[in-house]
Amino acid sequence: MSVTKHVRRSVSLPAPIAKQVDRMAKSQRLSDNRVLVELIELGIEARKQREKAFFELAERFRNASDPEEAKQLGDQLGRMVFGE
Repeated sequence: MSVTKHVRRSVSLPAPIAKQVDRMAKSQRLSDNRVLVELIELGIEARKQREKAFFELAERFRNASDPEEAKQLGDQLGRMVFGE
């Protein structure tokens, strides 16, 4: 049986974010802490997915032999790195 060790952290949230967390906690009948943990877990997973997508796109860019395809893939990479 696996036991998860918990580590206490103190964070300061901007007031609008704290209000959103409070509203989410109330509507889902969860504690603020549980909502924050879930949001952090979702954020970590989203970041991993973006990183995976970036490396897959970079690999396609490296392997592209058609100049037009390479340009399109390069443009996509640029948008991923620098935004629209």
